[in-house]
Amino acid sequence: MKIAVVGAGIVGATAAYYLSKEKDCQLTVFDHGQGQATKAAAGIISPWFSKRRNKAWYKMARLGADFYQELIANLQTDGWDSSFYKQTGVYLLKRDPSKLAELKDLASKRREESPLIGQLEILNQAQVAKRLPDLQGFDQLLYASGGARVEGANLTQTLLRASGCQVVKAKVSLQVLADGTYLIEGQTFDQVLLATGAWLPNLLQPLGYQVDVRPQKGQLRDYYFTDFATEALPVVMPEGELDIIPFKEGQISVGASHENNQGYDLTPDPQALQGLEKEAQTYLPILAQAKQYRERVGTRAYTSDFSPFYGQVPGLTGVFAASGLGSSGLTTGPLIAKELVNLLVGRRGQLDIQDYSIEKYISKN
Repeated sequence: MKIAVVGAGIVGATAAYYLSKEKDCQLTVFDHGQGQATKAAAGIISPWFSKRRNKAWYKMARLGADFYQELIANLQTDGWDSSFYKQTGVYLLKRDPSKLAELKDLASKRREESPLIGQLEILNQAQVAKRLPDLQGFDQLLYASGGARVEGANLTQTLLRASGCQVVKAKVSLQVLADGTYLIEGQTFDQVLLATGAWLPNLLQPLGYQVDVRPQKGQLRDYYFTDFATEALPVVMPEGELDIIPFKEGQISVGASHENNQGYDLTPDPQALQGLEKEAQTYLPILAQAKQYRERVGTRAYTSDFSPFYGQVPGLTGVFAASGLGSSGLTTGPLIAKELVNLLVGRRGQLDIQDYSIEKYISKN
């Protein structure tokens, strides 16, 4: 069976990896190479503190966090480096410290079904200083040992290499042929997986579909130090959009912005980045001593109700799609990809697909 994966972000790359393990599967991946949210993403895997009322989203997010253990084990068994993922723990800060006990209680209850949360503690400044002495701007914070950080670009690169598949760099279109197959870049395919994120409307609208997906611009800044041991430091999550994410080799990522009405613009905005930096320095002043920095800009995909979806595109047998992952893409993306692969090969997955119905977001004109 000839299968095309369009888009090599978190969903497409994970799907390619697992499809490569299927028998009788000839796989080609297409990727334009611009604007991909995953390449510009430094992610935090810590969904257990969300107070979103959408139970289906939370189930996907918590199972997505759990799924990383399977994904990492699979890659390691295949001989691939998995240092893009590390459970360093997470520090959660609240403007009102009295809310920390409430948050700890919520996480304690959720730990019964998600043991990955790990140890939960409310720590004071002196206790935090033993591990991250430069952190300030709080009296107390909540620590969860199971929180993890993910470097999106390294993750997708590893998955694509591990899949061994051909990656064609091209901006493609999708054509339906009379025999029920699909034409992409002069090649015919039996099945197609559309993992193009915010660009999904661009592929489906020419075929007469309405797609409830909009782009959102996200920017972050990576800071680099030569004398600051960062690899084992916890992720810092203040309230609001800001996250401070330490990686290995002296890198600390700060972001990301959430900018609507920017279309697919990938131009770095110094004002937005400086705003993030100013806020981050109130918690971690040492950022001002970074030897160098660089910016990353990507485009997230959101639906009108902020919910992700996946499934077979209505009216197109053998064409599957996922989108709307928003800022939780690195948490939910690998699991969604595995669910799509299960659909494609006729296996039962972990999720109830009706909770993430594609028909709600994609319809024929």
